[in-house]
Amino acid sequence: MTATEPEFLTAARTFYDAVAADYADRYGGALAAATWDRAVLAAFAELVTAAGGGPVVELGCGPGRITGHLAALGLDVSGLDLSPRMVDLARAAHPQIPFGVGSLLDLPYADGELAGIVAWYSIIHTPAEQLPRAFAEFHRTLAPGAPIVLAFQAGEGALRIEDPFGYPAALDFRRQQPDHLEALATEAGLKVTTRLVREPGPDERTPQAYLLAHRAG
Repeated sequence: MTATEPEFLTAARTFYDAVAADYADRYGGALAAATWDRAVLAAFAELVTAAGGGPVVELGCGPGRITGHLAALGLDVSGLDLSPRMVDLARAAHPQIPFGVGSLLDLPYADGELAGIVAWYSIIHTPAEQLPRAFAEFHRTLAPGAPIVLAFQAGEGALRIEDPFGYPAALDFRRQQPDHLEALATEAGLKVTTRLVREPGPDERTPQAYLLAHRAG
């Protein structure tokens, strides 16, 4: 943490450092029952592979459950997360995959380095005024034509979660309208090719959305 770090980053790091072990225990196997999640990730992996492959990163990787799945799909994948504790768990669970600590607002990758980005519920804590900066970083680090897939809760407003798993922490979970995120992606130079919104599952409060885009060639 630095003196100039935005408050929302500090809050997110504190929250996820606190809940990391419980989060990993509760959601570690959730992908097995998430048919649409697996389908979207498989389509993303196929697009990366068809374009010749290359380095892919999952941003906001948490304990690495999606990162590990992407590796099993044959991708050259690494993970990045704001929470050092989450990164520790990811490294322990997937020692063959590189994981690092970092922020969406300042990605540690060279211009055009990435063959793909997965941002799986990783923008949901970012305030509206900071989203253009995150999308600019997505565009900067993607190779021309490379895909990015985002997953997020569709809707309006924010849900504030306090004392998760009994820990003294709090964080806002921001919902987004697909139209708004598509507009931000377009402004950043990303071409949206697929949008999917599904109804909430048994343990979900809102519809869930997926957005697939490519950096313009």
